[in-house]
Amino acid sequence: MLDMHPDCERCGADLSADVPGAFICSFECTFCATCAEALDDRCPNCGGELMDRPTRTGKVLAANPAATVRRHKP
Repeated sequence: MLDMHPDCERCGADLSADVPGAFICSFECTFCATCAEALDDRCPNCGGELMDRPTRTGKVLAANPAATVRRHKP
């Protein structure tokens, strides 16, 4: 199951699990749409392709909450 990281690793923008607009690679590195575009949809950590992260809403999100540990390192 995806951890659903709460922020962009590059700029620190908030990325809610229930709203579209986050992008992830196969290792779950997470970026906002603006940063994913600036990175040409390539993960700077592993070189993998950045894809739209699925959303998690309602009862599923309540039963399986998103991660709370922020990954942005200024």
